[in-house]
Amino acid sequence: MHRFYLPPERCACDELLLDEREAHHALHVLRVKRGEPAVVLDGAGHEFLCEIAGASRKIVTLQVKQKNVVPPPACPITLLLAVPRGKIIESIIQKSVELGAHRIVPLLTERVVTHLDEKERINKQEKWQRVAIEAIKQCGAAWLPIIKMPVTIEEALSRRSAGLRPGLPGLQHAGSGTGAPAATLRLFSFDLSLVGSLQTERRHPRECFQEFQTRHGRLPQSVAVWIGPEGDFTPGELKAVQAGGALPISLGPLTLRVETAAIYCLSILNYELNR
Repeated sequence: MHRFYLPPERCACDELLLDEREAHHALHVLRVKRGEPAVVLDGAGHEFLCEIAGASRKIVTLQVKQKNVVPPPACPITLLLAVPRGKIIESIIQKSVELGAHRIVPLLTERVVTHLDEKERINKQEKWQRVAIEAIKQCGAAWLPIIKMPVTIEEALSRRSAGLRPGLPGLQHAGSGTGAPAATLRLFSFDLSLVGSLQTERRHPRECFQEFQTRHGRLPQSVAVWIGPEGDFTPGELKAVQAGGALPISLGPLTLRVETAAIYCLSILNYELNR
């Protein structure tokens, strides 16, 4: 069944309209026809089962037949990833969406080849968010992951609470009187934070989960995993990430590429959180 994306504010009626990019895809790539079934995702936990009601040159009309509500993930996963060269990050975002990442924070580390000014950071964020939208359409995820603007490790550690989706477990808006903008959130500490490391002082991820469960009697309700660039984080960067609460973990005896390490870690987290 064809899937499309519309932001939540455009999904309030029983009749939904596709235009611009989505309409072009529906009309000229999928060649939808009146009466065909389709699904619209709003990225905020709602799935609309629709029927194509009409199609003009630039607009597709869909009639909502059923609305399904998908609860948010019990444990939001944040991936903090050193930006790889080229377009590899687009593939990483696609796979991360399929593996249930809630938020992706691209990192500009000392060993990252890519250097971006403020305008380039904004453009990259917008482009990568579109990649995430296409990914939820492909896999049917009801929640759209947030792709943050590329930041340095220092910025990530000092502003790691900014931009999280309200309504997920453990997340709170900054209240009135705090002096913080309404769109920001209070400092947020992950239940469990891990960092892939090539250093000798590291543990198997299973040990970290077992230790957490023994100490708290439950699984973590929020998890973050840090992935460094080719050649790993510098000793200073790794020290800063660990000082921020991340536990160094082993990703096996071989040195993995950034994209492999990201998929490996997200797969482990999915296994540990869903068993």
